[in-house]
Amino acid sequence: MDTKLTLKLEQTIIEKAKVYAKHHRTSLSKLIENYLLNITNEKGKEEKITPLVKSLSGIINLPEEFDHKKGYSDFLINKYK
Repeated sequence: MDTKLTLKLEQTIIEKAKVYAKHHRTSLSKLIENYLLNITNEKGKEEKITPLVKSLSGIINLPEEFDHKKGYSDFLINKYK
């Protein structure tokens, strides 16, 4: 059941949030609801994954045994040769 909630915020923040919500094709109410759900979720307290990271996961396919530290050090060595 949905219940009305009144918030007092600075006008500039409200305007920016409306633009953000429109850009992400959602309502400001849904945006705030998802935020509150995320910060109160017990499972989310163990490991927080932002929506951006969630949307990027799976883009790069790396082998299971990939050593990211060695990969980065190899990149730096090549960069500064």
